[in-house]
Amino acid sequence: MTDLVVRRLLVDMEEPIARHWCAGDAFRTALFNALSMSFPVGEQFFIDSVRDGFKALPADQQDRFRAEVQGFIGQEATHRRLHALYNGHLEKQGLKNDWAQRAGDRMQLLRGQDVRHSLGITAANEHFTAIFADFMLQNPDLLGDQDPRLATLWLWHSAEESEHKCTAFDLYQALGGSHEWRLKWMRRVTFFFLTDALRQTFNNLREDGTLWQWSTWKSGFSYLFGPRGLVRLTYKPWREYFRADFHPRQQDASASQRWLADNSSQFVQVGG
Repeated sequence: MTDLVVRRLLVDMEEPIARHWCAGDAFRTALFNALSMSFPVGEQFFIDSVRDGFKALPADQQDRFRAEVQGFIGQEATHRRLHALYNGHLEKQGLKNDWAQRAGDRMQLLRGQDVRHSLGITAANEHFTAIFADFMLQNPDLLGDQDPRLATLWLWHSAEESEHKCTAFDLYQALGGSHEWRLKWMRRVTFFFLTDALRQTFNNLREDGTLWQWSTWKSGFSYLFGPRGLVRLTYKPWREYFRADFHPRQQDASASQRWLADNSSQFVQVGG
C-alpha cells in the first residue's frame, strides 16, 4: 500500500492572478485555468467514490486500505480547497466555468449505481492526472517564472497526484472490478476529459480576446504537439492503461519523489 501524507501548501492564494500568469502565454494560461475549473467538483467525486468503495469492502479487507484512503481523501480535499480559491480569482476576471456544471450533471447520473463504476471513472481520471502530473514535473520551466506561487501550486498538486495514483485503481480491483469495464470507462473518460478541456480552454481564450490570434494557435500547437508536446509525451503512458496486466505503480514516480524532497520548505505535514 501507499503511505500518503497530507500537506498544507505554504502559498498565499489571496493575491490576484495575472491575466497571462503562465509565462505570459495565453494558450497555456487558458489550459491550466480550464483544468483548475474542473478540479473542485471532480475531486469531490473522487473523494466520494473512494470513500464509498472503502465502505463496500469486506470488513477483513478494510484495514489494508484504511490509512491510504484517509491520506487520499486528505490530499484531494486540500487540492479542492486551493483550486476553489484559484477559481474565485478566475471568476473575478470574467471567466465562466461551464466544465464544472457539465461534469456535475454527468456525475448525478451515477447515483445509486454499483460503486465499481464510480471507482472505474475515478481510476481513469487519476491515470490522466498522473501522466499529466509527470509531464509537468519533468518540464517545470513551461510554467514560466511570472508567478512562482502558481508554479509551486501546480507542481505540488502534480507530485501528490503521482503519489496517490494507485488508490482508486486498487480499490476497484479489490472489489472485483472487471478489466472490460476498466477499459470502457477509460475510453469514455478520455473522450469527455479531452473534449471538456478543449472546450473550456477555447471559452477562456474567447473571454480573454486571444482565441483568434495567430500567436495563440502557434503556442497551442507547440505545447500539445511540439518536441516537448503534452500529447506527444503522454500518449504512450496513456495507452499503457489498456494492457491487461497494467498497474499504475509500473509507471515512474521518481519526479514526484524528487520534487517533494527538494521542496520541503514549501509545505508542512498536517498532523506531523
